[in-house]
Amino acid sequence: MAIGWKLHGDGKTLAPGEVVAPDERLSWDRTIGLGAQHVVAMFGATFVFPVLMGLNPQLAIMMSGIATIVFLLIVQNKVPSYLGTSASFVGGVAAIRAQGGDSSDVTGAILVAGLALVAVGLVIHFAGAHIVNEILPPAVTGAVVMLIGFNLAPVVADTYWPQDQWVALLVMIFVIVLSVAVGGFIGRIAIFLGLVFGYLVSWLFDQVFGQITAFNAGTGEVDTHWRVVWDSVESASWIGFPDKTMVGPDGLEVAGWHAPTFSAAFILLVLPSVIALVAENAGHVKAVSEMTGADLDPVLGRAIAGDGVGTVLASAVGGSPTTTYAENIGVMAATRVYSTAAYFVAAIVAILFGLCPKFGALVSSVPGGVLGGITVVLYGMVGLLGAKIWIESKVDFGNPINLVPLAAGLIVAIGNVSLKVTDDFSLSGIALGTIIAVAGWHLARAVAPAHLKEQLKASRV
Repeated sequence: MAIGWKLHGDGKTLAPGEVVAPDERLSWDRTIGLGAQHVVAMFGATFVFPVLMGLNPQLAIMMSGIATIVFLLIVQNKVPSYLGTSASFVGGVAAIRAQGGDSSDVTGAILVAGLALVAVGLVIHFAGAHIVNEILPPAVTGAVVMLIGFNLAPVVADTYWPQDQWVALLVMIFVIVLSVAVGGFIGRIAIFLGLVFGYLVSWLFDQVFGQITAFNAGTGEVDTHWRVVWDSVESASWIGFPDKTMVGPDGLEVAGWHAPTFSAAFILLVLPSVIALVAENAGHVKAVSEMTGADLDPVLGRAIAGDGVGTVLASAVGGSPTTTYAENIGVMAATRVYSTAAYFVAAIVAILFGLCPKFGALVSSVPGGVLGGITVVLYGMVGLLGAKIWIESKVDFGNPINLVPLAAGLIVAIGNVSLKVTDDFSLSGIALGTIIAVAGWHLARAVAPAHLKEQLKASRV
């Protein structure tokens, strides 16, 4: 398919209710401005999540730009979307690192999950979009999304919040107030602005109160240290590719580009994220379809496969997984501009940011207390997206087919319950909870009496 866009009207103005379609564009100066706005919208989470997963944020932003271009080509320019870092993998990655896995183990597991997502996309493309609801009904996808988010609560409580509880509290309050009281575009980039605010507060606390004695995630111990440490920022170059993964003088891994390694046990920890990504991507395509009035069901399989290809490409060189971004739907809804030209611009801007090591070092140096305030909001939001799926799909929890297996799966995942299969292999947390939720739901439906099946069918109409 040739890449090109028709100029919409005079390229400058939109009448009330008028939209710019994916195959149209405004003037190039306005398109470039919109593209930059999309980058800002996804900034906070796209940089925070690689940091939370222990991956290189400079490499993440570069690969997110490349993945976005590949995605737009795969969907034949019909689905406007930016592919930022996926939050769905954070829980599985935390579990991998808790079990002693390093960055190559993380990206190897993510790469396999990306291949699984490509396979799911191909099945949907040839079998039809209806198959998503047959295998993964809203009751199940909502539960999986919820357990992925809420499983991360101990990471906030044990790793980020203790590093500086007062900065974390202030950042959390700032993000809540900005998201609700201000609204609009500013509200949609509250996470990014929360990072900036937290940086400034941490620097101010260093000047006023001096060093802090608290848990240091870098050393894994309680020690006395500055909140803001910019040594790596000052020494980083302005232009260059991300460095290779190496071991620092302190014996700790410094994430960069690297080849993935593969472990079956670690792969199982992130595979549940595929379910969340299918639900997330389908929701994105549905939202864009409703906003533009176009029937995008025929390209749903391509869109899901595009997410998978982007994730495979990124993780193959040590980058973070990619997915469509809700923040960018908000920008489109506000501007009524759905031009994919803006997303090509956004991708190019992101690649340019990825060629700035100093910028990557700046993001990597975010103080732990700031991440504490950000993650307590982000992880909770990921979990509540599951509840949002339930509410919008009117899932009937009066029916034990929905209630019993999903309740069991949620508690297993959130409580990090473990099932020892052999001496060398066990299932726990997100992986075990997802298996119980998915397999348990289908088992419950299979053995349920006829009246419960009819009740379930009626609630899904």
